[in-house]
Amino acid sequence: MAMLRVRGFEIHKSYLSPEAQRALIDDLRPLLKAAPLFSPETPRGGKMSVRMTASGSYGWFSDASGYRYIDQHPSGRLWPAIPQALLDLWYAASGADRQPECCLLNYYGEDARMGLHQDKDEADFSYPVVSISLGDDALFRIGNITRGGKTDSVWLNSGDVVVMGGEARLAYHGVDRIRFKSSRLLPKGGRINLTLRVVT
Repeated sequence: MAMLRVRGFEIHKSYLSPEAQRALIDDLRPLLKAAPLFSPETPRGGKMSVRMTASGSYGWFSDASGYRYIDQHPSGRLWPAIPQALLDLWYAASGADRQPECCLLNYYGEDARMGLHQDKDEADFSYPVVSISLGDDALFRIGNITRGGKTDSVWLNSGDVVVMGGEARLAYHGVDRIRFKSSRLLPKGGRINLTLRVVT
């Protein structure tokens, strides 16, 4: 297992074994039944190309009113609990002393992407964001703490874990594209990205 450091982002290559990846997918199946994927609207009225859901006390949400965390799935049901395997991974990777309150799940289909953005809707930036890649390869772009300027790109593969803390915590980042069907982990292809965060 190798660790790359790019602009403060700790990129742990092959952090999860193929067996651990398959076990996580099994853990996610009941979660997705309890809290189905949905397509958020941006404040400008467009639809995001990723579909998402969440587990924990909070889920991230976007609509015409803006970006925020909410305590219920758009269906009105409470978010399901974060699977224990993901809690264990959070503590091992982050070294944090608090349990994550949100595990955001983003699903990237063939043409999905995520523009450069900051994770700044949380109350305390001293806690990192831990990101887990499952499924197809993704071209991850890393920017600066202000918009614009030179960026770096890294391919993330299934089983990679990225820790965004310290100088990387408020850096702009995004996903330019995925290599559809580059992994066999998800039967229909695509990529699942899980991000664990302390919200309050």
